[in-house]
Amino acid sequence: MTALPPQPLSPLDGRYRSAVVGLGDHLSEAGLNRARVQVEVEWLIYLTEHRMFGSSPLTAEQKQALRALADDFGQPEIDRLAELEATTRHDVKAVEYLVRERLHALGLDHIAELTHFAATSEDINNLSYALTVSAAVRESWLPAFRAVIAELRAQAKQYRDDAMLARTHGQPATPTTMGKELAVFVHRLERVREQIEGGVHLGKFSGATGTFAAHLVADPDADWPRISREFVESLGLDWNPLTTQIESHDWQAELYSRISHANRILHNLCTDIWTYISLGYFRQVPEPGATGSSTMPHKVNPIRFENAEANLELSSAVLDSLAATLVTSRLQRDLTDSTTQRNIGVGLGHSLLALDNVQRGLGQIAIDRQALADDLDANWEVLAEAIQTVIRAEVTAGRSTISDPYALLKELTRGKRVDHATLTEFVNGLEIGQAAKNRLLALTPAGYIGLASELVDYL
Repeated sequence: MTALPPQPLSPLDGRYRSAVVGLGDHLSEAGLNRARVQVEVEWLIYLTEHRMFGSSPLTAEQKQALRALADDFGQPEIDRLAELEATTRHDVKAVEYLVRERLHALGLDHIAELTHFAATSEDINNLSYALTVSAAVRESWLPAFRAVIAELRAQAKQYRDDAMLARTHGQPATPTTMGKELAVFVHRLERVREQIEGGVHLGKFSGATGTFAAHLVADPDADWPRISREFVESLGLDWNPLTTQIESHDWQAELYSRISHANRILHNLCTDIWTYISLGYFRQVPEPGATGSSTMPHKVNPIRFENAEANLELSSAVLDSLAATLVTSRLQRDLTDSTTQRNIGVGLGHSLLALDNVQRGLGQIAIDRQALADDLDANWEVLAEAIQTVIRAEVTAGRSTISDPYALLKELTRGKRVDHATLTEFVNGLEIGQAAKNRLLALTPAGYIGLASELVDYL
């Protein structure tokens, strides 16, 4: 059998690439290397700006030409780094040499030794990952997440008054509204969104074991912690003063745990929407030309929500692993995080793909109000809760002597279908005040929704 041409192994880089392509700008190997170049260049510029070791500030044109190495990072730089790494067998060293080559081309060889000055590879890597992960979440994942929340919010408001039978434990239960149930998901997702947006992105820049040892030997009079903090914060990151060789990755663990939490809430949403479709509460709007089943022409399958479920599970599996493993490093450094962090894009990619499916799925469903009404009308027994609660209030108020109202209603309704006429006859025979009796006689399953509609306003 003839071998296939080179193919992407991951479906994120093949079948689903269009949905996640934005992440590649940040979380690919090229995206990481571009950030490494940025950090190396900015550190060099910082040192010259502060005239460290007798250097002089670069001109505006020189700084622009140096920064262009990161700003215009493309295929030539990717190819050159591959050539350099083939010799160095060290990815960060290859980046250092690439920056040195640019310095040489600009006639700046006299400051070449400030490239990667007093920095361990992890000083460059931790800042690069912080920059790329922060940008990926901010520019790709969060916009998709917010879009799903916005669509859910709109539907929660649209369906706020659409009464439906609740199903606790899968059984008919006290009615609610579709809007209120969707609002619950909006509220849950908004809390996690706020936590993700409010999270810090830490960076360290303190040398081989986090002690500034080489820095201090090079210049005993410099305030290296202050310099480190200023540099890290100049990149838009938060400074971590106490580390080993590596930044401890706790902020990453927090972020991935929160995104995994968001995934699980979305998974819950998908299973609920799937069930509502199965019950007929939502109708699916067929896509022109689409096929639901290869053999059953009538079917419109809820594939968007099923696909989302699977990708949310995959995402959480990767992100949970990252959160669990990245917080541990043997003594002052090991390399277990090196390969691990290269899978950040995989974890976020499956989540982003799921968000795309959820968004599209929500746009392809429409509520079936007749189905909701029919289901409510077939389950008058759910009013048993209301009746026994009113009886209890009447007993307490001295307007009834009925003993054990719960048992009375349990005998009438448990495991049985009870219609309107049966409940009307039962209520008319109760020993309760007339005002209470009138309230119960006016009650219907569709009207027994409490404050469900008003609760949507808490959004």
